[in-house]
Amino acid sequence: MHPTTVIKKPLLSEKATIDAEENNRYTFEVDRRASKHQIKVAVEALYGVRVNSVATQNRKGAARRLRYGLVTGGVNKRALVKIHPEDRIDLI
Repeated sequence: MHPTTVIKKPLLSEKATIDAEENNRYTFEVDRRASKHQIKVAVEALYGVRVNSVATQNRKGAARRLRYGLVTGGVNKRALVKIHPEDRIDLI
């Protein structure tokens, strides 16, 4: 997979920003089929940093009740990427 298809977008929530500043861990929304190794290679290629570890989460979509029944949202995958202490990523 090409690095731009593996990583969809960086997630910039308040919790993710604090985690990036204090622990040097960045959060990305990634393709559901991507493995940890593919995510590591994609982050290193796109941002030019050294990756120490990758943790992934498969997140289920929330169920919503509509007039024609119960509908579940889509499943997405997040990756928490820990960067080498000397490296930084400027997302803003």
